[in-house]
Amino acid sequence: MNLLMVIFGLVTILAVIGTFQAFKEKNVLGVLFNFGTFAVFGFFTVMTILNQGYPPSLH
Repeated sequence: MNLLMVIFGLVTILAVIGTFQAFKEKNVLGVLFNFGTFAVFGFFTVMTILNQGYPPSLH
């Protein structure tokens, strides 16, 4: 689960970068999908870290 949180955190960061690039290019569909990815993966990452702690406990 530890590596999975790192990967999901990176996806969240890339979604934020993609959202700003889509705003700059005035791409509405790109903003929609990038913001949706940011919302879903960001929520999952933050709530998993709050629930299990970082690094996650084994028991």
